[in-house]
Amino acid sequence: MLYIVATPIGNLEDITFRAVRVLKEADLILCEDSRVTKKLLDRYEVKTPYSVFHANTADKKIDDYLNALELGKNIALVTDAGTPGISDPGVLLVMKVKEKFGNSIPVVPIPGASALTTLVSAAGLPMHEFTYVGFLPQKKGREKLIAEISESKRPTVLFESPHRVLKLMQSLDKLGVGKVTIGRELTKIYEEIFDETPKNLIDKYSKNPPKGEFAIIIHTQK
Repeated sequence: MLYIVATPIGNLEDITFRAVRVLKEADLILCEDSRVTKKLLDRYEVKTPYSVFHANTADKKIDDYLNALELGKNIALVTDAGTPGISDPGVLLVMKVKEKFGNSIPVVPIPGASALTTLVSAAGLPMHEFTYVGFLPQKKGREKLIAEISESKRPTVLFESPHRVLKLMQSLDKLGVGKVTIGRELTKIYEEIFDETPKNLIDKYSKNPPKGEFAIIIHTQK
């Protein structure tokens, strides 16, 4: 059985009792960065062995994990922060399991923290319909996608590197976007959630380059 286990996005207390139990009972934990996952496992006294699984190692190790599942082993897949498979290389394993075994080996989600739902819940916007685009491309197709987002009739949620947030705000300002919701360092000590115009953020981040992890909602044009 393959468990898809959501883990905290910052605050280590944001994990479910069920997630901790599954991590303790699994035969193997697959993680994105062993240094990050070890902190979580140590906090909750999880002794299960773990192995690194990310985009760079997937092709080399994925057959071993598929064979382990076929032999009846229980594997728990985690990411560095949040829910595996959402803007995350863990989706590669789930795809391979579905491709090889169909429905014969269950893929069981263990829900929990997600930067996407965390920001949406606190935004105070009518989010019954919205678009999620994950991380913006760094180069090819970036400006075209931003232009499409600016014209959308639905709010758009995305993740962005702090090194490219200023550039994003400059693009949005040129396209006439009036407001965004910023979620920075969600659930962490220096968490910020606020609404602002791209124009004001250009001034702010030009003087003080942003740091930390960003989730952003781009409001619809009015």
